[in-house]
Amino acid sequence: MSQSDSPRLSPALVAVAGCLIALISFGPRSVMGVFQLPIFASRDWGAGHFAIALALQNLLWGLGQPFAGALADRYGARPVLIFGGLFYALGLALMSVAPSGLAFDLSAGLLIGLGLSGASFNLVLGAFAKLLPPKRLSYAFGAATAAGSFGQFLFSPLAGGLVATHGWETTCLIFAGVTALIAPLAFALKTPRGDFSAKGGQGAVFRRALRHKSYVLLSAGFFTCGFQLAFITVHFQRYVVEAGLSPELGAWAFALVGVFNIFGSLLAGWLGGFLHRPYILAFIYFARALATAVFIALPATWESTLIFAAVTGLLWLSTVPPTSGAIGRMFGAGNLSMLYGFAFFLHQLGGFLGVLLGGWARAATGSYLSVWLLSIALGVISALLNLPVVEREVEEPAPQPAR
Repeated sequence: MSQSDSPRLSPALVAVAGCLIALISFGPRSVMGVFQLPIFASRDWGAGHFAIALALQNLLWGLGQPFAGALADRYGARPVLIFGGLFYALGLALMSVAPSGLAFDLSAGLLIGLGLSGASFNLVLGAFAKLLPPKRLSYAFGAATAAGSFGQFLFSPLAGGLVATHGWETTCLIFAGVTALIAPLAFALKTPRGDFSAKGGQGAVFRRALRHKSYVLLSAGFFTCGFQLAFITVHFQRYVVEAGLSPELGAWAFALVGVFNIFGSLLAGWLGGFLHRPYILAFIYFARALATAVFIALPATWESTLIFAAVTGLLWLSTVPPTSGAIGRMFGAGNLSMLYGFAFFLHQLGGFLGVLLGGWARAATGSYLSVWLLSIALGVISALLNLPVVEREVEEPAPQPAR
């Protein structure tokens, strides 16, 4: 990195700005469910289009992530984060005044989905890898992940209170203003432009990654992470109620997941500084499978539900720091945003299937048992997949002499 491209801010300020971006970007999208009933009550097109918009949002977030990451690696993180934050804010503002279901799909679905792909904590992790000292990097990954989780915890009561007092439309506009703060914060995350000419271009880098066994295994494990998280996010509270417990317990349990996720992410980031990260991932996936097996085997009680929520929270996004750290170790900071972006696409694909299969299984059998069992099996498989992963820097091809 040349002197002109070097960051002028201290590592501490870079880390604070990145964590604030992660907090802001994760907050509004994690509380979209708060808008559901008010939209149903105020819009005659609400019921069908809300689900379509949220599905489109998550799909485009995943599909756009590798491309946003590739742009950040090539042109720097700052412009991608600025445009992503502005798209995100524009989507929130326009969904508040959407005159039709199609307009709502385009704002809450298309614009916010694309905005998330360019402004989520995934881009922050790639910027951290280029700007922060290596000895602080693993913990910084954990801090950014924990900041995103704290955004979920912070925005949940904020959204509920604002919707109750000011309505969902005004709440969207307030959140749009908050989300627009990503743009000025992004100025602290100026990363150097990448030069991929000696590597055959970014396409060649990506093809080498797909031929690298350890990268493929890591990404496959991340698919399971998305499957498990999305299934629990969407279906867990209904499972609790159908087990004979109160809806309030489900809400408190899910809040507990968010709180313990902060500690789990920080712990995983700290451990990744001195332990073999694929082993950390293997433990997380196996622990998830074991916790799920114990939970569904025991009678559902307040105690078992809250304990499961706390354990799940510790393991919730704790996969992110070791996964991103291992990919960065293999392929270098200059390729992290793009290659972690593809792994995150598989994460979102797993999440899409987790939500879909959960709904199908409940409708077809009257029970979530088959998907719980599938989640356990995927957890064990992903634990085994991570054991042979070799966390070693991949050698770049030697530049060819000019003819």
